[in-house]
Amino acid sequence: MSNTLTSTAIDSVTLDVADPAAAKRFYSNAFGLDTQIRLRASEAPTTGFRGFTLSLTVSQPSTVDSLVSSALGVGATTLKPATKSLWGYGGVVQAPDGTIWKIATSAKKDTGPATREIDDIVLLLGVADVAASKRFYVDQGLVVARSFGRMYVEFAAGASPIKLALYRRRALAKDLGVAPDGEGSHRIAIGSSAGPFTDPDGFAWETP
Repeated sequence: MSNTLTSTAIDSVTLDVADPAAAKRFYSNAFGLDTQIRLRASEAPTTGFRGFTLSLTVSQPSTVDSLVSSALGVGATTLKPATKSLWGYGGVVQAPDGTIWKIATSAKKDTGPATREIDDIVLLLGVADVAASKRFYVDQGLVVARSFGRMYVEFAAGASPIKLALYRRRALAKDLGVAPDGEGSHRIAIGSSAGPFTDPDGFAWETP
């Protein structure tokens, strides 16, 4: 029987980190993430860009600033300062464990006081060929929610707390403010009841 993903494609995301206890403190204090991200100890070698980012979508610029500030206050480093752009407002930070986080909103003005509420968590994979990776995931049973040719694909999340999206690796690296080259482990595992498989770019899906 072939593996088939339901619309609840992602059950969990696990980050491989050197110190899970320290990482847990960071994510709780920086973003208020306690159950959404799993952590496990790993010394798997990796250099350069790991090929993905986790994006936090929020409602307004002041919330972006609040989350970026709290992340920097507990050890994150700035890759791109929060600033306005054509699409909205956002910034990019790197956690002490090396994971890159983008915090962004499509709004350009505040409509109320700053909060720490996160509307969506998006796992954005940088892939060599968006069209080929899209076909691969569709064959696994994922449902496309939005698609912009060979540039960007977003899949329906169903009841999952984390959305999956695909972006060209070089374009993603440029958006994050890092060089596109990288080697070794991605330092991330995606949990799904569909069972284990590895996608064309080496991202591992595991049984949670």
